Amino acid sequence: MIFDPKSLDLPTSYEHVPTSGHVIVKHHPPGAPTVTPVVVVTLNRPKNQNAFTGQMVFDFEKLYALFDADERVKVIVLTGAGKTFCAGADLDIGFQRHVGKERPADHRDGGGRVSLAIHHCRKPTIAAMQGSAVGVGMTMTLPTIIRIAYEKGKYGFVFGRRGITMEACSSYFLPRLVGHSNASYLVSTGAVFPPTARHFGSLFNEIMPEASQVLPRALELATEIAENVSPTASYISRAMMWRNVGSPEGAHLVESKSIYHMFASADQKEGVAAFFEKRKPNFRANLDDDVPAHVPWWTEVDTGRAPKANTSSKL
Repeated sequence: MIFDPKSLDLPTSYEHVPTSGHVIVKHHPPGAPTVTPVVVVTLNRPKNQNAFTGQMVFDFEKLYALFDADERVKVIVLTGAGKTFCAGADLDIGFQRHVGKERPADHRDGGGRVSLAIHHCRKPTIAAMQGSAVGVGMTMTLPTIIRIAYEKGKYGFVFGRRGITMEACSSYFLPRLVGHSNASYLVSTGAVFPPTARHFGSLFNEIMPEASQVLPRALELATEIAENVSPTASYISRAMMWRNVGSPEGAHLVESKSIYHMFASADQKEGVAAFFEKRKPNFRANLDDDVPAHVPWWTEVDTGRAPKANTSSKL
């Protein structure tokens, strides 16, 4: 079952949105009575090293649909409770629970549903990987815009060592992020490495010497983005990279349409005014109504229409 409402009632506070408990949400700063521009999503099974469960899939699909529709949310930070970011799939639950439950053609990988929830959300996510991560703990971070790791953590794509294949859309994301050669090495060895290993390329944007520094740095970056970057410009620019049309000429046509629209946008006028007035911008563009007419220029593959915010919801 996939979370797919026709419309969404936006919450007054994400800290009160019901979840399975395997995933929790906090505002930044925590305890704020209403929704903040930065929200923190935490994998919340520290006694199990935040091992991945089916309940997490439903939580992510529910929460990220809300984040996407909620104009108050600008940036999401994804982290883990305790010393481990995510130990991969919960092997105590096992993989056999999937077998025989549905036709192979009908099965939709849970990790992939999480990755697509993050990827389809027009608000960017920063992964604060304060501890080790393997398997789906790694692949769920590939659609994020920034990954911050702990220097002494161990990270790896261990599928082959568990007798399974790549998942969570990682066969798409990983080679594009680290190159085919590095991706082949990481997946074929199935080994774990420190984040400084050359095989990761530039997968980890920043590496912190202390685990306690990872989340604060992610929140610092998230706040900087939320306060200074147009959500519309950021979303379209990221889409142009991930949804690249495959040639310089094609990119030129998409970029030309996009920037022509933005030249006349309220966000462009506000961004320039803020620069000259030496103040932070106050971007107000709506991601549903103020994007260029040619968005999306890509073919959306059987994902259905994204839910819209219920305009009668209490903001």
